[in-house]
Amino acid sequence: MKIINLHKTINIADLYELISQKLNPLFHGQKQSGINFSVENSNGAIHITQPELYGDSILFRIEPFGQNLNITRSEHYVDDINSITVESILNSLFDEYSGGAGVSLVQEG
Repeated sequence: MKIINLHKTINIADLYELISQKLNPLFHGQKQSGINFSVENSNGAIHITQPELYGDSILFRIEPFGQNLNITRSEHYVDDINSITVESILNSLFDEYSGGAGVSLVQEG
């Protein structure tokens, strides 16, 4: 799990909206691929999945705690290039969401 601080209080609905609108277009731009990811707001957490490639596994679970985001990445796809690309895109979206306040790593492991 990775914990990052966005230096602002996180509204899960707003973060979900940003990710759901931008994840797939940014992914297509970087990978030149037709792969689409599903983004769901489920019980206060954002789940990112891709059932055709990864079955029922949740690739990323993003859960807010105040100014922190707990990000759980599926251990089965850590080295998968699609998962790595999604993580890179998420990092840029978190920075955008912070509104220039910056993003800092609290814990990774």
